[in-house]
Amino acid sequence: MTQQYNLPTIHEYPDFDAFGKAFRLTERDLIVTSIYLYRGCVWMADGHDVPLNWKPVAQVMYRDHFGKGEPTDEMVNRMLAKRDELHASVPGGIDRIVAVGGGAILDIAKVLAVAPHGTKDVNDLYANMASLTRQHELIAIPSTCGTGCEVTNISVIFRTPLGTKHGLVSDALYPVHAVLIPEALVRLPYEVFASSAIDALIHATESFLSPLATEETKAQSREAISGILQGFCEVAEDRAALRKLFGHFLHCSMVAGLAFGNAGCGPVHALSFALGGKYHVPHGESCYQYFLPVLRYYKARRPDGERLQELEALLRDVLHAEDGFAALAALLERILPRKPMSAYGAVEADVAAFARSTIDNQQRLLARAYVPVDYEAALAIEAECL
Repeated sequence: MTQQYNLPTIHEYPDFDAFGKAFRLTERDLIVTSIYLYRGCVWMADGHDVPLNWKPVAQVMYRDHFGKGEPTDEMVNRMLAKRDELHASVPGGIDRIVAVGGGAILDIAKVLAVAPHGTKDVNDLYANMASLTRQHELIAIPSTCGTGCEVTNISVIFRTPLGTKHGLVSDALYPVHAVLIPEALVRLPYEVFASSAIDALIHATESFLSPLATEETKAQSREAISGILQGFCEVAEDRAALRKLFGHFLHCSMVAGLAFGNAGCGPVHALSFALGGKYHVPHGESCYQYFLPVLRYYKARRPDGERLQELEALLRDVLHAEDGFAALAALLERILPRKPMSAYGAVEADVAAFARSTIDNQQRLLARAYVPVDYEAALAIEAECL
């Protein structure tokens, strides 16, 4: 009988102290995070040199010790070996995995939570996604406000054999608990905040336009789009306002995650993976590269589409502008100026290679396009972005 997995239970705490007192970590818990986050937030109160009352007795695995950048199969394989080593060394074994980080760390932790002990190569899991089961309870604490990973059933890993990122999808990947802690964002560099929040906006927009959208996911998308844009308007006027908005952006990102977890993302994400994989471009920046070009493609091909018109009406209403798409582009440029692909190292030869990789490897995402994207369309979008 197939095991059933539910959406995560969502918790909100003002800081890590409150979280620690509620969840009471033990030596059977494994914290997966970065050195920077652990020393700055998880057991140091708000970045000060004052240890929290609940300084964890848990095991700790730092992603930094296994590689840098976006998660790759090789990095995850090394972390799986370390998980097994820790599991064997702790009386009773590892029970819960507590992931504190951005999308990369949460994606890795999802794999650590479901991969059977003894797994040598994460690529083997892709052939058996339907049969994956939860090996460890996962508690997901996002330290950015963009991925929505804490409420989704997908983990995106760079697969060396394919030369691109690829989504591992299974309901077993749902965290048991999604925990929103504004304090986790206190040390977030502005550029990382901006690119991650733009990623959340893209999640909400793509899920809104998805053919799989329902009235429920459309409502979630609208809430996230409106909330993120309203927050962006405040930040564009006064960057100092950001600190008080961390909880707001975390909530919007989570709601966007619920929307795309059901309705799915589309061509923006599909196109982003080849660029991000080859040049190690952060996921939010890689998606931002294609966001507005894809919207322009939709408008050129299907200007009278009902859903697209609904989206533009929403943009006009939130941004108080006659041209919703133009106002969106202008606001995003104030939040984070968009760089061309060439700024990351891309060259002319990448245009065709990236378009081909997208068509060959990302049909799951392309199937959710508002307007079909074939090789010629992908080629044109890539050329526009170079």
